[in-house]
Amino acid sequence: MPKNGLRKLESGLYGMNKIFSQRYIEMLLDHIDEGVQIIDQKGSIIYCNPAAAKLDNVNRSVAIGRTILEVYPSLTEETSTLIQVIKTGKPILDIQQTFVNYKGFKITTINSSLPIADGSKILGAIEISRDITAVRELSERVVDLQKQLYKEEDSKQKELKGTAKYNFMDILGQSQEVQKLKSKALKAADSLSSIMVYGNTGTGKELVVQSIHNASSRRNKPFITQNCAAIPATLLESILFGTVKGTFTGADNRPGLFELSDGGTLFLDEINSMPIDLQAKLLRVLEEGYIRRVGDIRTREVDVRIIAAMNMNPIEALDGNLLRSDLFYRLNVVSLRVPDLKERKADIPLLVEFFIRLFNNKLRKNVKGVSPLVMDIFYSYYWPGNIRELKHVIEGAMNVLEGHIIEEGDLPYHLQRNQEIVNSGRNQLSLRKSLEIAEEDSIKNALKEVRGNVTSAAKILQIPRQTLQYKIKKYNISKFD
Repeated sequence: MPKNGLRKLESGLYGMNKIFSQRYIEMLLDHIDEGVQIIDQKGSIIYCNPAAAKLDNVNRSVAIGRTILEVYPSLTEETSTLIQVIKTGKPILDIQQTFVNYKGFKITTINSSLPIADGSKILGAIEISRDITAVRELSERVVDLQKQLYKEEDSKQKELKGTAKYNFMDILGQSQEVQKLKSKALKAADSLSSIMVYGNTGTGKELVVQSIHNASSRRNKPFITQNCAAIPATLLESILFGTVKGTFTGADNRPGLFELSDGGTLFLDEINSMPIDLQAKLLRVLEEGYIRRVGDIRTREVDVRIIAAMNMNPIEALDGNLLRSDLFYRLNVVSLRVPDLKERKADIPLLVEFFIRLFNNKLRKNVKGVSPLVMDIFYSYYWPGNIRELKHVIEGAMNVLEGHIIEEGDLPYHLQRNQEIVNSGRNQLSLRKSLEIAEEDSIKNALKEVRGNVTSAAKILQIPRQTLQYKIKKYNISKFD
């Protein structure tokens, strides 16, 4: 190698060594959100970043130089992941740990501990921690509240009360898409089979699931919901299956959601967010009807109907390795797809009327309806947020309007902008005007045939009554023309 090339290489290596010096490494670790601790081969803390100090509620100057067991008296050589890593030389990844620090605060973290070695010699260990104390406390509080809710009220009362509040009457819609969904879901409610519900965010999947539970023979038994994306993966297993005392530091004898929903329904939302290894354990429960608490040696029999949901097409979840194929086929005994609002626009007038009535009560308003132009905007909009978005649009408009009719100016900017785009192309769309004229003539003829009876005319035209009423108002048609 030429001398100038060697000098460049040496300069580069010197630069890398400088960048990766202790000073710069500490500067980097001081600015990350995860807690980082480093101990030497004797177990003494030699580095603790600000995030770890805040997490453990310790003073860095107090912690550094002391042994890990001195700072965390609730830990032992057997339960400390850092000490175990020094002893074995093997990393320990994504382990949940609950401990009490020297100030008496109980903390729960998810830790990854790695050995620091020079060849075969272990020099120390580094641990990266993520705080889940609040999440764990909240999850356990929810489980405890559910346990309290579902316990027998007295020795004579043996039936447990469910908590699903919706039924099929609450699923609004007269479109063919909704009628088919309700018919299929009602039939599925009579069976004991697992159900997979899928549809985009805001379409009303939980409404369908609760309706199925309340129409089933399990209606008086528990209905429990768990969003699989809302809980860290390492915590989700203990929430579902429960724990036994001593499983990990701070663990208690605690039933999981499977035990609490025994005899009833367990709704697992966003199941595609559940870790693959946990999906395997769920499959085993579905196949065998037994669960085992985390750390337990005995099994417990449970009778639980599983209804799972996801906000994506199951085929996409399978192709993306987000869902085990064997679990999918076990859950997908009955498959229900909840349609987007853009696929059932005939239901918009009915939904608008319902939400106006809802927010009239909540906001103490007296809104009568929406203008024909606003209804036109609702029909032309594509509703990416589905029914939930429509609900929020109505609520927002009712908070700002001054009269009794929701006008275009009361709507969010993006809906007004959408209408501007539609209007800009209207002069070029003579076909639309032709269709409107044909539609108006059809409505007039149908009303004339049944002497102004809107219900009968809607049957002739094969559209919902509310949709016909909107179109009569839109075209300013007299029922007796």
